[in-house]
Amino acid sequence: MKDSASEGMVQAVCEKLEAHGFQVHKVVGVNQTILGGIGDIRGVDLREFEVMEGVYEVLRITEPYKLASRAFHPENTVVEVGEASFGGEMVTVCAGPCSVESEEQLFTIAREVKKCGAKVLRAGAFKPRTSPYAFQGLGEKGLQLMQQVGAELSIATVSEVMEIGQLDLMLKYIDIIQVGARNMQNFALLRELGHIRKPVLLKRGLSATIEELLMAAEYIMSGGNYNVILCERGIRTFETYTRNTMDISAIPVTQKHSHLPIIADPSHGTGRRDKVAPMARAAVAAGANGLIIEVHHDPDHALSDGAQSIYPQQFMRLMEELRMIAWAIGKRI
Repeated sequence: MKDSASEGMVQAVCEKLEAHGFQVHKVVGVNQTILGGIGDIRGVDLREFEVMEGVYEVLRITEPYKLASRAFHPENTVVEVGEASFGGEMVTVCAGPCSVESEEQLFTIAREVKKCGAKVLRAGAFKPRTSPYAFQGLGEKGLQLMQQVGAELSIATVSEVMEIGQLDLMLKYIDIIQVGARNMQNFALLRELGHIRKPVLLKRGLSATIEELLMAAEYIMSGGNYNVILCERGIRTFETYTRNTMDISAIPVTQKHSHLPIIADPSHGTGRRDKVAPMARAAVAAGANGLIIEVHHDPDHALSDGAQSIYPQQFMRLMEELRMIAWAIGKRI
Protein backbone atom coordinates (compact mmCIF):
# COMPACT_ATOMS: atom_id res chain seq x y z
CA MET A 1 0.00 0.00 0.00
CA LYS A 2 1.05 3.63 -0.49
CA ASP A 3 2.35 5.54 2.52
CA SER A 4 -0.69 7.79 2.22
CA ALA A 5 -3.23 4.95 2.08
CA SER A 6 -6.03 5.37 4.60
CA GLU A 7 -7.34 2.58 6.81
CA GLY A 8 -10.45 2.49 4.65
CA MET A 9 -8.36 1.87 1.51
CA VAL A 10 -6.47 -0.91 3.28
CA GLN A 11 -9.73 -2.49 4.43
CA ALA A 12 -11.16 -2.35 0.90
CA VAL A 13 -8.19 -4.31 -0.47
CA CYS A 14 -8.48 -6.84 2.37
CA GLU A 15 -12.16 -7.41 1.61
CA LYS A 16 -11.45 -7.87 -2.10
CA LEU A 17 -8.69 -10.39 -1.35
CA GLU A 18 -11.02 -12.31 0.95
CA ALA A 19 -13.76 -12.24 -1.68
CA HIS A 20 -11.34 -14.06 -4.01
CA GLY A 21 -10.75 -16.70 -1.34
CA PHE A 22 -7.41 -15.44 -0.06
CA GLN A 23 -6.27 -15.64 3.55
CA VAL A 24 -5.03 -12.13 4.39
CA HIS A 25 -1.97 -11.40 6.52
CA LYS A 26 -1.36 -7.76 7.34
CA VAL A 27 2.08 -6.38 8.19
CA VAL A 28 2.38 -2.77 9.34
CA GLY A 29 5.97 -1.60 8.85
CA VAL A 30 7.70 1.65 9.71
CA ASN A 31 6.95 3.22 6.34
CA GLN A 32 4.49 0.91 4.67
CA THR A 33 1.60 -1.49 5.15
CA ILE A 34 1.87 -4.78 3.26
CA LEU A 35 -1.04 -7.13 2.68
CA GLY A 36 -0.20 -10.75 1.99
CA GLY A 37 -2.87 -12.78 0.24
CA ILE A 38 -2.31 -16.53 0.58
CA GLY A 39 -4.34 -18.73 -1.75
CA ASP A 40 -4.92 -19.98 -5.29
CA ILE A 41 -4.06 -17.25 -7.78
CA ARG A 42 -5.53 -19.06 -10.79
CA GLY A 43 -8.32 -17.06 -12.39
CA VAL A 44 -7.38 -13.87 -10.52
CA ASP A 45 -6.38 -10.82 -12.56
CA LEU A 46 -3.80 -8.90 -10.53
CA ARG A 47 -4.74 -5.71 -12.38
CA GLU A 48 -7.95 -5.65 -10.34
CA PHE A 49 -5.81 -4.80 -7.32
CA GLU A 50 -3.27 -2.57 -9.08
CA VAL A 51 -5.98 -0.03 -9.96
CA MET A 52 -7.47 0.11 -6.47
CA GLU A 53 -7.11 3.34 -4.51
CA GLY A 54 -4.11 3.38 -2.17
CA VAL A 55 -2.30 0.43 -3.78
CA TYR A 56 1.38 1.08 -4.52
CA GLU A 57 2.25 -2.18 -6.29
CA VAL A 58 1.23 -5.81 -6.55
CA LEU A 59 3.91 -8.49 -6.38
CA ARG A 60 3.62 -12.24 -6.77
CA ILE A 61 5.80 -14.12 -4.27
CA THR A 62 7.31 -17.06 -6.15
CA GLU A 63 8.94 -18.82 -3.18
CA PRO A 64 6.91 -21.69 -1.71
CA TYR A 65 7.22 -20.00 1.69
CA LYS A 66 5.21 -16.78 1.58
CA LEU A 67 4.97 -15.29 5.08
CA ALA A 68 8.60 -16.15 5.89
CA SER A 69 9.81 -14.57 2.65
CA ARG A 70 11.65 -11.25 2.61
CA ALA A 71 9.56 -10.33 -0.44
CA PHE A 72 6.49 -10.29 1.81
CA HIS A 73 8.24 -8.64 4.78
CA PRO A 74 11.29 -6.60 3.61
CA GLU A 75 12.23 -5.39 7.11
CA ASN A 76 13.89 -7.68 9.63
CA THR A 77 11.52 -9.19 12.17
CA VAL A 78 12.62 -8.48 15.75
CA VAL A 79 11.37 -10.91 18.39
CA GLU A 80 11.53 -9.51 21.92
CA VAL A 81 11.20 -11.48 25.16
CA GLY A 82 11.93 -9.56 28.36
CA GLU A 83 15.44 -8.16 28.05
CA ALA A 84 16.21 -10.47 25.10
CA SER A 85 15.91 -9.29 21.51
CA PHE A 86 16.42 -11.36 18.36
CA GLY A 87 16.77 -9.78 14.91
CA GLY A 88 18.02 -6.26 15.65
CA GLU A 89 21.47 -4.88 16.43
CA MET A 90 21.91 -7.14 19.45
CA VAL A 91 23.47 -10.61 19.29
CA THR A 92 21.51 -12.38 22.03
CA VAL A 93 23.03 -15.35 23.80
CA CYS A 94 20.98 -18.19 25.32
CA ALA A 95 22.96 -20.44 27.66
CA GLY A 96 22.50 -23.12 30.26
CA PRO A 97 22.60 -26.88 30.81
CA CYS A 98 21.31 -29.42 28.33
CA SER A 99 18.72 -30.53 30.88
CA VAL A 100 17.38 -29.55 34.28
CA GLU A 101 18.88 -32.00 36.78
CA SER A 102 18.17 -30.36 40.14
CA GLU A 103 17.36 -27.00 41.74
CA GLU A 104 20.95 -26.52 42.89
CA GLN A 105 22.38 -27.38 39.46
CA LEU A 106 20.04 -25.03 37.60
CA PHE A 107 20.51 -22.05 39.95
CA THR A 108 24.31 -22.49 39.95
CA ILE A 109 24.56 -22.47 36.16
CA ALA A 110 21.91 -19.77 35.67
CA ARG A 111 23.76 -17.34 37.95
CA GLU A 112 26.99 -17.95 36.06
CA VAL A 113 25.61 -17.47 32.55
CA LYS A 114 23.61 -14.37 33.52
CA LYS A 115 26.72 -12.84 35.13
CA CYS A 116 28.54 -13.37 31.82
CA GLY A 117 25.83 -11.62 29.79
CA ALA A 118 23.39 -14.33 28.67
CA LYS A 119 19.84 -12.97 28.25
CA VAL A 120 18.03 -16.32 28.04
CA LEU A 121 18.39 -19.46 30.17
CA ARG A 122 18.17 -22.69 28.16
CA ALA A 123 17.48 -26.10 29.70
CA GLY A 124 15.39 -29.14 28.84
CA ALA A 125 12.61 -30.56 31.01
CA PHE A 126 11.57 -33.14 28.40
CA LYS A 127 14.55 -34.71 26.65
CA PRO A 128 14.26 -36.53 23.30
CA ARG A 129 16.97 -39.20 23.61
CA THR A 130 18.14 -41.77 21.08
CA SER A 131 18.13 -44.44 23.80
CA PRO A 132 14.92 -45.11 25.77
CA TYR A 133 17.11 -45.89 28.78
CA ALA A 134 18.84 -42.48 28.86
CA PHE A 135 17.76 -39.64 31.18
CA GLN A 136 14.47 -38.27 29.85
CA GLY A 137 14.23 -35.08 31.94
CA LEU A 138 12.30 -34.03 35.05
CA GLY A 139 9.10 -33.10 33.23
CA GLU A 140 6.82 -30.59 34.95
CA LYS A 141 9.16 -30.35 37.95
CA GLY A 142 11.88 -29.18 35.59
CA LEU A 143 9.57 -26.57 34.08
CA GLN A 144 8.66 -25.29 37.53
CA LEU A 145 12.34 -24.90 38.38
CA MET A 146 12.89 -23.01 35.12
CA GLN A 147 10.09 -20.61 35.96
CA GLN A 148 11.42 -20.14 39.50
CA VAL A 149 14.95 -19.41 38.34
CA GLY A 150 13.72 -17.10 35.59
CA ALA A 151 11.65 -15.06 38.03
CA GLU A 152 14.33 -14.82 40.72
CA LEU A 153 17.16 -13.93 38.33
CA SER A 154 15.06 -11.86 35.87
CA ILE A 155 16.11 -13.93 32.88
CA ALA A 156 13.92 -15.28 30.05
CA THR A 157 13.66 -19.04 29.59
CA VAL A 158 13.57 -21.44 26.63
CA SER A 159 12.83 -25.16 26.70
CA GLU A 160 11.87 -27.83 24.19
CA VAL A 161 8.39 -29.18 23.58
CA MET A 162 8.26 -32.73 22.21
CA GLU A 163 4.55 -33.25 21.55
CA ILE A 164 1.24 -31.40 21.46
CA GLY A 165 0.19 -32.86 24.81
CA GLN A 166 3.02 -31.00 26.56
CA LEU A 167 2.17 -27.60 25.09
CA ASP A 168 -0.20 -26.37 27.82
CA LEU A 169 2.45 -27.11 30.46
CA MET A 170 5.12 -25.33 28.46
CA LEU A 171 2.95 -22.24 27.99
CA LYS A 172 2.34 -22.11 31.73
CA TYR A 173 6.01 -22.01 32.70
CA ILE A 174 8.29 -21.10 29.75
CA ASP A 175 8.87 -17.85 27.80
CA ILE A 176 10.16 -19.30 24.48
CA ILE A 177 8.99 -22.67 23.14
CA GLN A 178 11.70 -24.65 21.36
CA VAL A 179 11.03 -27.12 18.56
CA GLY A 180 13.89 -29.59 18.31
CA ALA A 181 15.51 -30.87 15.13
CA ARG A 182 13.58 -34.14 15.23
CA ASN A 183 10.27 -32.26 15.36
CA MET A 184 11.01 -29.67 12.66
CA GLN A 185 8.56 -31.43 10.33
CA ASN A 186 6.03 -32.45 12.97
CA PHE A 187 3.38 -30.49 11.12
CA ALA A 188 0.59 -31.15 13.61
CA LEU A 189 2.74 -29.62 16.36
CA LEU A 190 3.77 -26.70 14.14
CA ARG A 191 0.12 -25.90 13.41
CA GLU A 192 -0.66 -25.82 17.13
CA LEU A 193 2.28 -23.48 17.72
CA GLY A 194 0.76 -21.16 15.13
CA HIS A 195 -2.19 -20.60 17.48
CA ILE A 196 -0.10 -19.42 20.42
CA ARG A 197 1.49 -15.99 20.80
CA LYS A 198 4.69 -16.92 22.60
CA PRO A 199 7.89 -16.97 20.53
CA VAL A 200 8.94 -20.25 18.94
CA LEU A 201 12.59 -21.26 18.52
CA LEU A 202 12.61 -23.56 15.48
CA LYS A 203 15.68 -25.72 14.99
CA ARG A 204 16.78 -26.97 11.59
CA GLY A 205 16.24 -30.70 11.05
CA LEU A 206 19.10 -33.19 10.94
CA SER A 207 19.09 -33.35 7.13
CA ALA A 208 16.79 -30.45 6.24
CA THR A 209 17.46 -27.94 3.48
CA ILE A 210 17.13 -24.23 4.17
CA GLU A 211 13.91 -24.18 2.14
CA GLU A 212 12.47 -26.98 4.27
CA LEU A 213 13.36 -25.03 7.41
CA LEU A 214 11.54 -21.96 6.07
CA MET A 215 8.55 -24.07 5.06
CA ALA A 216 8.37 -25.38 8.63
CA ALA A 217 8.37 -21.77 9.85
CA GLU A 218 5.58 -21.10 7.35
CA TYR A 219 3.37 -23.66 9.11
CA ILE A 220 3.68 -21.70 12.35
CA MET A 221 3.26 -18.30 10.73
CA SER A 222 0.22 -19.36 8.70
CA GLY A 223 -1.59 -19.82 12.01
CA GLY A 224 -0.92 -16.19 12.96
CA ASN A 225 2.19 -16.55 15.16
CA TYR A 226 4.92 -14.47 13.51
CA ASN A 227 7.31 -14.67 16.48
CA VAL A 228 9.57 -17.34 15.01
CA ILE A 229 13.31 -17.58 15.66
CA LEU A 230 15.22 -19.94 13.37
CA CYS A 231 18.21 -21.96 14.58
CA GLU A 232 21.09 -23.51 12.65
CA ARG A 233 22.31 -26.48 14.71
CA GLY A 234 24.35 -28.46 12.22
CA ILE A 235 23.25 -31.06 9.69
CA ARG A 236 24.12 -34.72 9.23
CA THR A 237 26.78 -35.39 6.60
CA PHE A 238 29.32 -38.18 5.93
CA GLU A 239 31.76 -36.57 8.40
CA THR A 240 31.95 -38.41 11.71
CA TYR A 241 34.58 -36.44 13.66
CA THR A 242 31.95 -33.98 14.88
CA ARG A 243 28.41 -34.79 15.97
CA ASN A 244 27.02 -32.75 13.06
CA THR A 245 28.43 -30.47 10.37
CA MET A 246 27.88 -26.84 11.35
CA ASP A 247 26.51 -25.01 8.30
CA ILE A 248 27.72 -21.46 8.87
CA SER A 249 26.72 -20.46 5.32
CA ALA A 250 23.07 -21.13 6.23
CA ILE A 251 23.09 -17.94 8.32
CA PRO A 252 23.63 -15.36 5.53
CA VAL A 253 21.68 -17.45 3.02
CA THR A 254 18.64 -17.57 5.30
CA GLN A 255 18.91 -13.85 6.05
CA LYS A 256 18.89 -13.11 2.31
CA HIS A 257 15.67 -15.02 1.71
CA SER A 258 13.82 -14.48 5.00
CA HIS A 259 13.15 -11.66 7.44
CA LEU A 260 13.10 -14.03 10.43
CA PRO A 261 15.98 -13.89 12.93
CA ILE A 262 18.37 -16.84 12.91
CA ILE A 263 20.64 -17.98 15.72
CA ALA A 264 23.29 -20.72 15.86
CA ASP A 265 23.81 -23.71 18.16
CA PRO A 266 27.53 -24.58 18.14
CA SER A 267 27.04 -27.12 20.94
CA HIS A 268 24.86 -29.48 18.90
CA GLY A 269 26.54 -28.31 15.72
CA THR A 270 29.82 -29.93 16.78
CA GLY A 271 29.14 -32.12 19.80
CA ARG A 272 32.62 -31.34 21.12
CA ARG A 273 33.48 -28.95 23.93
CA ASP A 274 36.71 -27.76 22.27
CA LYS A 275 34.89 -26.84 19.04
CA VAL A 276 32.04 -24.82 20.57
CA ALA A 277 34.00 -21.54 20.90
CA PRO A 278 35.42 -21.42 17.34
CA MET A 279 32.02 -22.19 15.81
CA ALA A 280 30.34 -19.61 18.05
CA ARG A 281 32.87 -16.99 16.94
CA ALA A 282 32.34 -17.94 13.29
CA ALA A 283 28.55 -17.75 13.62
CA VAL A 284 28.65 -14.23 15.06
CA ALA A 285 31.11 -13.15 12.35
CA ALA A 286 28.69 -14.55 9.75
CA GLY A 287 25.90 -12.34 11.13
CA ALA A 288 23.92 -14.67 13.42
CA ASN A 289 21.30 -12.87 15.51
CA GLY A 290 22.19 -14.95 18.53
CA LEU A 291 23.63 -18.16 19.94
CA ILE A 292 22.36 -21.01 22.10
CA ILE A 293 25.16 -22.66 24.07
CA GLU A 294 25.27 -25.52 26.57
CA VAL A 295 27.07 -24.63 29.81
CA HIS A 296 27.57 -26.92 32.81
CA HIS A 297 29.60 -26.45 36.00
CA ASP A 298 30.34 -30.19 36.18
CA PRO A 299 29.97 -31.58 32.65
CA ASP A 300 31.74 -34.86 33.44
CA HIS A 301 28.76 -35.76 35.62
CA ALA A 302 26.03 -34.15 33.49
CA LEU A 303 23.04 -36.40 32.84
CA SER A 304 23.01 -35.44 29.14
CA ASP A 305 25.37 -33.89 26.58
CA GLY A 306 28.26 -33.36 28.98
CA ALA A 307 30.84 -33.78 26.20
CA GLN A 308 29.57 -30.68 24.38
CA SER A 309 28.92 -28.50 27.44
CA ILE A 310 31.53 -25.85 28.22
CA TYR A 311 32.58 -24.76 31.71
CA PRO A 312 31.37 -21.38 33.08
CA GLN A 313 34.90 -19.96 32.92
CA GLN A 314 35.13 -20.98 29.25
CA PHE A 315 31.79 -19.31 28.63
CA MET A 316 33.00 -16.10 30.28
CA ARG A 317 36.08 -16.00 28.06
CA LEU A 318 33.99 -16.77 24.97
CA MET A 319 31.58 -13.90 25.71
CA GLU A 320 34.53 -11.50 25.88
CA GLU A 321 35.71 -12.71 22.46
CA LEU A 322 32.23 -12.48 21.00
CA ARG A 323 31.86 -8.87 22.12
CA MET A 324 34.90 -7.93 20.04
CA ILE A 325 33.62 -9.79 16.98
CA ALA A 326 30.13 -8.27 17.30
CA TRP A 327 31.64 -4.79 17.59
CA ALA A 328 33.69 -5.38 14.43
CA ILE A 329 30.53 -6.02 12.38
CA GLY A 330 28.48 -3.22 13.94
CA LYS A 331 26.55 -5.28 16.49
CA ARG A 332 26.52 -5.69 20.26
CA ILE A 333 26.35 -8.62 22.68
